[in-house]
Amino acid sequence: MDPAAIAVRDSLSDVTGTDTLSATKLCIRELGAQLETRFRAGDDIDVLVRARAAAIDELVCHAWQQIDAITRKRASLVAVGGYGRGELHPFSDIDVTILVDERPEQADWVSGFLTALWDCGLEIGHSVRTVDDCRTEATADVTVLTTLMESRLLDGGRKRFDAMLAAIEPTQLWDPKAFFEAKSTEQRLRHARYDDSGYNLEPNVKGSPGGLRDIQMVSWIAHRQFGSSRLSELVGHGFLTPGQLQILEDGRRFLWRVRFALHCITGRGENRLLFDHQKQLAELMGYEDARYTLAVEQMMQRYYRTVRELSRVNEMLLQLFEEAILLDPETPAVPINSRFKVRNGYLQTTSDSVFSDEPSALLEVFDLLQQHNDIRGVSAWTIGLLRRHLYLIDDEFRNSPKNHRLFLKIISANKGVTHELRRMNRYGVLGLYIPAFGRIVGRMQFDLFHTYTVDEHTLMVVSYLRKLALSEFDHELPAVARVMQSLEQPELAYLSGLFHDIAKGRGGDHSKLGAVDAEAFCLEHGLEATDAALVAWLVRHHLLLSMTAQKKDLSDPDVIQKFARIVKTKTRLDHLYVLTVADVRGTNPRLWNAWKASLFSELYRLTATALERGLDDPADSDEMIDATRQHAIKATSRTGVNDTARDPVWSILTDEHFLRYRPEEIAWQTRVLHQYGLDGACYDIDVSAKAVAIFLYTPRRYRTFADTTAFLDDLGIGVQDARIVAATNGYSFDTYVVSEAARERLPDIRERLDRLIRTAMDPNADWQPTVNRRRSRRARVFDTAIDVRFSGADEGGRTVLELDCGDHPGLLSSVGEVFAENNVNISMAKIVTIGEKAEDVFYLTDLDDEPLDDDHCERLRERLIDRLTS
Repeated sequence: MDPAAIAVRDSLSDVTGTDTLSATKLCIRELGAQLETRFRAGDDIDVLVRARAAAIDELVCHAWQQIDAITRKRASLVAVGGYGRGELHPFSDIDVTILVDERPEQADWVSGFLTALWDCGLEIGHSVRTVDDCRTEATADVTVLTTLMESRLLDGGRKRFDAMLAAIEPTQLWDPKAFFEAKSTEQRLRHARYDDSGYNLEPNVKGSPGGLRDIQMVSWIAHRQFGSSRLSELVGHGFLTPGQLQILEDGRRFLWRVRFALHCITGRGENRLLFDHQKQLAELMGYEDARYTLAVEQMMQRYYRTVRELSRVNEMLLQLFEEAILLDPETPAVPINSRFKVRNGYLQTTSDSVFSDEPSALLEVFDLLQQHNDIRGVSAWTIGLLRRHLYLIDDEFRNSPKNHRLFLKIISANKGVTHELRRMNRYGVLGLYIPAFGRIVGRMQFDLFHTYTVDEHTLMVVSYLRKLALSEFDHELPAVARVMQSLEQPELAYLSGLFHDIAKGRGGDHSKLGAVDAEAFCLEHGLEATDAALVAWLVRHHLLLSMTAQKKDLSDPDVIQKFARIVKTKTRLDHLYVLTVADVRGTNPRLWNAWKASLFSELYRLTATALERGLDDPADSDEMIDATRQHAIKATSRTGVNDTARDPVWSILTDEHFLRYRPEEIAWQTRVLHQYGLDGACYDIDVSAKAVAIFLYTPRRYRTFADTTAFLDDLGIGVQDARIVAATNGYSFDTYVVSEAARERLPDIRERLDRLIRTAMDPNADWQPTVNRRRSRRARVFDTAIDVRFSGADEGGRTVLELDCGDHPGLLSSVGEVFAENNVNISMAKIVTIGEKAEDVFYLTDLDDEPLDDDHCERLRERLIDRLTS
């Protein structure tokens, strides 16, 4: 018996009466402390989880013994589920079934037993059943069956317990097909609750794909099919190789250590790897920061690689079970070529020596699956055979022209590109064929921006590029799809997607390092030098379009000209546009929105126009103003405002107005002011497919930005873009593009805008909106340094301030207050939130509409840092 169980038995041996509760609570605390100390000292995790189960046996049985002997003779105490397996983590549920001959009319003794355990702090799950009850419920619900299959008698009559085991014998209640299909459906639905991915930022160590429940799933089916209570017995049945068994056992032990540590850190039965705990978890498990990789990133990479391996073995075993249970092994095979055949819908090798005889067959598998989309997948045995021959993917394999042709054929195929790249990654082929890719498998970045591991993100980017190339998805992003489908060699876009983040975690600029890798790979694979250079350029500049569109003033001709000079050609622009859209969509599902799409589209359109015009003949501000004015006249007419009504409104507009606003926006503003007049404040909200925009016309007061962003932030509505342009009559035009959340909060927004307008018109009003919304749980984990940078005046005579800091409620309002207090006027704000980090850009002048001088900039920097750190 483990020392922990002995200590509990000894502690309780002389306890009776009123001392029982306090002694039991003390015993539980000491048990937890002892096991955590042993965990920190590196004790075997198998020993620890079984030690806790054995110690809890002593506690539960001690409470059971307090029931009178006559009652106990009529019942058996049975551990079920994980407790029945003899496996308990520090705060795992302790599930028991009280097995009785007949249901007691008065269950006071049951409630007394359970209350005694609850009072001392144990999480007890229980049921009271007769043997017939067990049989009935196990027949109706496969979950009940699998819970009872893992039963262990703690106390009471064994005859009754054995009768229950006989009554729920799986082979008697569920035929193999029904049992397999029920458990497979159960796993599929569970995986769906976790987005069918074990690689999310905060995975569940128990329920996510590749988690502990997947291992138990295999055990349950093996138990039903073969009566095997241990995974090791599957080796003898030919369902597992010793190597695969080792993967399962090592994976289970690692996940057990993670779960045990989570329970120790949180003091509860926590199975989610929340951001709040990941750093502390990595420390508890012995990881240390390295030069380029944080301890938490190392630990999470080990986690993601572990669940990937467990998912693969789970997939393979379920397929083997399906073949044994549902399919006819005598079905004749249909040959494809001398190396491969198809049986029961699955691709198989014709012999066990196929891969050793012809190593290129390791890639041919995926080529054949693309050619024959009626094939359901690769047979489990062939997956295992492929895995055992991965050692053949060496430098000679990677340098083979035949393999180069095969890989390019796979990535250039008309169908199945993403599907087979994912399969190549799952089977371990992709990371060996492209060693740089192998280094990013399972790599996570400890932030809130990157939702997936680097390899998962990379394959999602390729997937989004593929969707853009297929006409069946044109409805999602028709304009971007047209560009993608116009590319002569779409495979170059896929290669750029495959390599764009391949150098993450190496230190240095991953874009530059990845560009070198990409060009070398393309040249080695026989691509033309110009094509290789294009892929390398895309990798090197894959962030350029996104950052320019989100941080720069696209109404500034100089911004467009500088961007166009970097891009140089329409071919580069087309490829960069589709890659950028796919990259953002594949980084975080919440990042992509209609406003961001419109920004990217606008930069693409303006740059295409500049390239068509010629880099040596750039447009200037006067041309843009004139063009905007002419288009705005037409747009205003379409709103029903004639020239006579338009002229008074336009008389207060400056040239800057026609530079900063689009024709459609000017037409909207003109209609609103024609309706409300020029002598009072007003507002309007435009809800379109692109965005929700708020237009304010108020006397020029320098708190408007701070107040507007405060009440929006308090409503949970983010500002994505702000433009503030002064009119000639002492008023200003303020336009805020806000997040999609505004669509659901329009009544609240209007109510607060009404108050803001009244405040703007009353010099004695002092309403100052406040932000009461709390920072998110995830964001509180991070402590982002504040960085304030200034650059010289742009073409519009504005000082550009770039602010990087932790995002938190009230940030923009605080910044706006500092600007107001320091006599700074905002003409534009570009709001970029990257996970937990804000990377905002402000275009500023002093109250005379002049750029800020150096002293003003320095004072402003000091005030901002002081306000944001207080």
